[in-house]
Amino acid sequence: MKKVEAIIREEKLKAAIAGLEEHGYFGLTVTEVSGRGRQKGLTLQGRSGQYQVDLLPKIKLEVVVMDGDVPLIVNTIARSARTG
Repeated sequence: MKKVEAIIREEKLKAAIAGLEEHGYFGLTVTEVSGRGRQKGLTLQGRSGQYQVDLLPKIKLEVVVMDGDVPLIVNTIARSARTG
């Protein structure tokens, strides 16, 4: 057995869960985490002016799968959670 971990955006969680359920994987662990990717955070406008948010909220998805199902599950998560 292998543990597959994926860090995805919060709004893609339902799509990722639906994709996993299609393949018979109902058990998973979801953790709220913070991080950043290529975007290196966001510059937001507030009352006191602009400010930089370096770490954005993300979701860490963990699924334990059979060895032979790892490529299928990785592709399913990647396809359903892709943001571009």
